[in-house]
Amino acid sequence: MSLTPLQRAGIFLIFALAMTATRVNHLAALPDASWAVFFAAGFYLRGSARWAFPLLMALAVLIDFFVITGQGIDFWSHYCVSIAYWFLAPAYLALWFGGSVLRRTYRGLGVRELALLGACAIVAMTVSYVISNGSYYWLSDTWMAGGKVRSFGGWIENLGDWYVPYLRTTLMYVGIGAVLHVATVFAARSMGGAASNAVRPVR
Repeated sequence: MSLTPLQRAGIFLIFALAMTATRVNHLAALPDASWAVFFAAGFYLRGSARWAFPLLMALAVLIDFFVITGQGIDFWSHYCVSIAYWFLAPAYLALWFGGSVLRRTYRGLGVRELALLGACAIVAMTVSYVISNGSYYWLSDTWMAGGKVRSFGGWIENLGDWYVPYLRTTLMYVGIGAVLHVATVFAARSMGGAASNAVRPVR
């Protein structure tokens, strides 16, 4: 699956729009697709990480900035923006890497690829979740509000509280992306077959 620079730019734009449309809602009715976007970008834009990943990362921060300041809150004083906030970069990079690994092993549509998709998505999402959740729990001063005490047991409990919702949302978007991918592949094959028949000589 080779993509032209124009196709890569178009795919990047789609991912940027998807993240913008959902990230501004955060906990609203439409779930945030950011995690799935970084995973899918690692798959489709593998080899373009030098420019695509930093731009998506900058977009994520920019969206957060406008959402927070739009509520009349200083960005740097928001409870989500602590030293732990910057651990989103390695967390999202883990998702990108998961998508990139899937792309490297991709051989076309098949049961093998479906199994690899599930495995790569779950592993990448889990690593990302541990990084983001762990950094917030152990490094954010906000967590200590109300006299809370940090402990390894408390962290494990906190991990369990949010893991399934994050996994469910990410896999939902990844599933939608997979369906669109399959539909696109079949459409391309159909168009290719039609074009082949159109130029086939008459015997």
